[in-house]
Parts: sequence; structure tokens; C-alpha cells
Amino acid sequence: MTASASASSSASSSASATQTLSFRGMNLRIPSSWVVYRDTDRVKVVTGACAKPSGGYFTPKCEAFWIFGPKLLKYGHEGFSRYTPDQPFYPASDVQACPFDGRHGQVLGKAYATGLRQVGRGHKAEFRGWFGRCVKHSNGQQTATFHQREWFLPTSKILVVDVWDNSRLVDVLTSATWS
Repeated sequence: MTASASASSSASSSASATQTLSFRGMNLRIPSSWVVYRDTDRVKVVTGACAKPSGGYFTPKCEAFWIFGPKLLKYGHEGFSRYTPDQPFYPASDVQACPFDGRHGQVLGKAYATGLRQVGRGHKAEFRGWFGRCVKHSNGQQTATFHQREWFLPTSKILVVDVWDNSRLVDVLTSATWS
């Protein structure tokens, strides 16, 4: 299973009605079918099928993206050091679960894309796309691949992370407004 196959199914089934999601001055117009879960300095936006909607970061089998603020960015690298866009967001020292199958782990590799991306008028994010692989714990055999996309707004101290290649997320971020 690939992330893009899952994302396309959620994009085709979403309604045309929208809702506004506000986080640290960033306002996103998202489909009303997307469900928002807030927890202190992070927001999980469930965009499709989800086995455990209120689960934490990288909950397997949950089509979602996450928005993180400065409190959580203090621990955004393996080993719990501060997040920088030079390495993928990975707030743990153990092996995270594969997005598609919690029985397998994930390995994040090299960035396949870098550069600035627009997030509303007057705001540019440092974008990184990272190659991800799902692997068996027992022997490291690859079972699936995915992309971890990250938009980091250093001035606003906001990070958006998507591992499902949600086809609508780029437009949502590009159309953001700021208050």
C-alpha cells in the first residue's frame, strides 16, 4: 500500500463544505469532513480512514496530518533534541510504527525535495520531502514506502507533517490566511 493510493480515496470522498482551523495565527480552510483533534501544542487533522482518531503521532492506519507548535519542536529529532529542517521530524528514540501497519517499523531516508513553499500570503515555509520505508522488525525487509512531507515556518514556529501524501493539503496550505 502506498500513501498516495490512500490519499486519493479520501480526496474524492470529501465534501465541498469547509471549516476554518486556526493555529498560532495560521488559518486553514479545510473540508468539513476532516476531523480536528487538539492536544496542547499540536493538532491532528484526520482526513480519511482512521482506526484510532485520538491516537498520538504516527498512529498506524490513520490518514491524517499534524501541526506542531514550538513546545513540541523542542523535541523533534531522534534523541529528543530541537527540530531543524535538516533532518526529518522524528520525536522519539525508538522505531516509530509504519503508517500503514503497526506491526512494522519505519525508516526515514534522504530528502527527495527541498525548498521554500508558500503558506498563505507573505509566509514561506522551509519544505522537505523525505523518503520513508516500512520494514519488518525481525529482518528489516521492506514492506511499503511513503513520503514524509514537512512545511516548517521558522518565524511562526509551526511545523506541518504529512505521511499520507494528501493531495489537498498543498492547496490548503497555499491558501492559508494569517491573523
